[in-house]
Amino acid sequence: MSRDTNSTPPEVVLGFLEEAKHWRLLPPQFPSKVGGRPAWLSQRNLPSPHELECEVCRLPMAFLLQVYAPIFGLERSFHRTVFVFCCKTDKCYTCNNNSCIKVFRSQLPRRNEFYPFNPPPEEEPTDNSEADHSMLLSGLKLCWVCGCLGNKACSRCHMVTYCGKHHQTVHWKHTHKKECSSPETTTVKTSPFLFREYELVTEPEEEEVDEAEIDTTVVEEERSALHSSIVGSLTEADLEEVAMHETEDNKVFQQFKKKIASEPHQVLRYSRGGSPLWVSSQHIPSDNDIPLCTCGAPRCFEFQVVMPQLLNSLSVDSMGMSIDWGTLAVYTCSVSCNQGDRYISEFIWKQDFISEHIHSENPHV
Repeated sequence: MSRDTNSTPPEVVLGFLEEAKHWRLLPPQFPSKVGGRPAWLSQRNLPSPHELECEVCRLPMAFLLQVYAPIFGLERSFHRTVFVFCCKTDKCYTCNNNSCIKVFRSQLPRRNEFYPFNPPPEEEPTDNSEADHSMLLSGLKLCWVCGCLGNKACSRCHMVTYCGKHHQTVHWKHTHKKECSSPETTTVKTSPFLFREYELVTEPEEEEVDEAEIDTTVVEEERSALHSSIVGSLTEADLEEVAMHETEDNKVFQQFKKKIASEPHQVLRYSRGGSPLWVSSQHIPSDNDIPLCTCGAPRCFEFQVVMPQLLNSLSVDSMGMSIDWGTLAVYTCSVSCNQGDRYISEFIWKQDFISEHIHSENPHV
């Protein structure tokens, strides 16, 4: 995905999940993908384990998705990828709180030390080999469990590395206890910590069609099920207050529903410099809510993740409150600043279907 810096208005590009051969999801192919291990762009200066901790429980977060989004005409962003990570602890998720989700941006010029100057071939490599999950081209070691920076080795075999003790324990209980003495015979390559892996394929959003011609069943059923799960536990006073917000919320949600229903399987909406499609009239950020980049430039909207569809595709039914997510809106540096080849922290805004009032009264919904 990319955008010409002179184009107006920004087009909207939709992202869909698709099964893909593993080689297409490796770093040299510059993939957009969901789940699995991150396909790191720059092979140096990865986010530290501390940077990838959940701000609530302080456990390592899981890689959720990455979007390859170069900016035409900007040499420093010839290769550019935005990475999203999230916590897998259900208790960390509260309504409209983004403390357990993080975003990082990486970019490289066309001439760099990691990738050829010319585009990668479209066909599968003839050697049919897979990437080494334990080390990058730069020599940085990776955690077997999450695929992030992992400089702590197993004290027994010294062959497998981890981002910290928590993931070392996860691997030990999963398979490593049996394989520690001979890790070269390891046959299990999939970590139980990872989300199911897909390629993220894109296509431009088509012009709107008449709402009467579209089947809104998928989105409406998700909204209805969510509504039914909370109404039963509300008091009469709660219901009256909710009703006051319902008209405006309904207008916003109807717009969301109409946009999504024409392509109900979309999991991502990309429109750098455009505007998000909100699911509610509440908890919409003002300009002051979006912090400046560390370089001092304002951040702009880049893409949003349509969470109900994504969580359903990933078969995530054990993350508790996280299933209430309506959308995640990602904001990145408007000038796509260059701070060497390090990974730059960006900003994400989480908006849920449920109002803050409902969650405050019913924290376990």
